[in-house]
Amino acid sequence: MVFNYTPPKELRALFIIHYSPLLLIIMIGPLTGFYGVWKLPINMYLSIIIGLVIFLLGTYVYFKWEIFWYKAYKGQLVTEGIFQYIRHPHYVSILIVGFGLALFFYSLSALLIAFIAIPIMIWSIKDEENLLIKQYGKEYKEYMKKVPWRLIPRIY
Repeated sequence: MVFNYTPPKELRALFIIHYSPLLLIIMIGPLTGFYGVWKLPINMYLSIIIGLVIFLLGTYVYFKWEIFWYKAYKGQLVTEGIFQYIRHPHYVSILIVGFGLALFFYSLSALLIAFIAIPIMIWSIKDEENLLIKQYGKEYKEYMKKVPWRLIPRIY
């Protein structure tokens, strides 16, 4: 495998938790088309096109983060690249992909799961940041002051 990053034991449960909504979207979303239920109240083709664009954007952000992380992370705190602007680009990419897939599948239930994923991600972020503070201490606290945005610059 190209990317051989294994999350620390303390974070493995978080990885499962924050990927669960995405997996549910992938499993439930196609049921809308298959059974014709839980449709979004917008034009289907518009939803599919917008969803595909958002999904591709999220995929781009994910792989941009993944490649950068693979090249830059050697056990130290990473603050360069996209980490100069937001502290958790990985979570952002998962949320973008989830919303894109929900729209692509034209699925109201998948879109609801994508919204439910937001507080799950925030909870995961806070838990991960507590671990990062334990691991990097003052260095991470200073980074948090320098980069106050967790997911979206100037918003959160």
